[in-house]
Amino acid sequence: RGNQNIDTASLSDPVLIRGDGVCLYTLASVIDDIDMGITHILRGEDHVANTGVQLEIFDALGGKRPECGHHNLLVGKEGEALSKRLKSLSIRDLRALELEPLSVISLSATIGSSNPVKPYASLDAVFEDFDLSKLSRAAARFDPDELKPINAKLLHDMSFDDVENRLKSINIEGEFAQNIWNACKSNVEIFSDINIWAEIAKGNATPVIAAEDEEFIATALKLLPTGDYDENSWGQWTNAIKQATGRKGKTLFRPLRLALTGLAFGAELKTLFPIIGEAHAKAYLSV
Repeated sequence: RGNQNIDTASLSDPVLIRGDGVCLYTLASVIDDIDMGITHILRGEDHVANTGVQLEIFDALGGKRPECGHHNLLVGKEGEALSKRLKSLSIRDLRALELEPLSVISLSATIGSSNPVKPYASLDAVFEDFDLSKLSRAAARFDPDELKPINAKLLHDMSFDDVENRLKSINIEGEFAQNIWNACKSNVEIFSDINIWAEIAKGNATPVIAAEDEEFIATALKLLPTGDYDENSWGQWTNAIKQATGRKGKTLFRPLRLALTGLAFGAELKTLFPIIGEAHAKAYLSV
């Protein structure tokens, strides 16, 4: 908004303390800011007049005036005013959706500015890009649906080192944890999705085998490799099945995916197959 001049003489006297003795925000926040040594305050443009009043309170209390700035307001995706009563946007509810804190911060720091909406891997990266001069005067539309792809991309870019302790907290540990994360992280939208793939790799999936594919799966079982699997095992096995059955493309791979994972989509089986291993693969195909 640039420099602002507020003639506080034209404003009514602020209410600082209620009749019951409760100190109101206008005074309490100034006391907190002085106590904590706050140097810069950035808040919504609907507080411009309040800021003028509060700066005078800083002076009256002998505090040092902070630098103050005001940004455009947030509205809903349809342009509607946001309300504290809108529970879907509360911190509690965003946590319940298992959204990464950085996905919420990334969206909040970029909407309503000339910066592209993208996930940031750290707060330092957010701070480096953030520039008040890039903020629009127009209200910024906050669409919670935009958080989903940001959250997914943030997780996809995380290394095993980034998540090792979090995986341990849900009992996914050791070499298995590293293998399952690297193989399947591109197929998680929220962190707990990794449990789906861990359970599949541990032999706890529910195979899906259509009646018309039973003979095909029986052939696949007979051709299943023995011993330890590596990154070449999937290609060698599926080539053998292709030669034996004449199937290719979707008719070859989809029934195998459904039998081994119970899902019609997901992680690359080339990397997941070695983690599943012979014993679990045999059990899935024998249903």
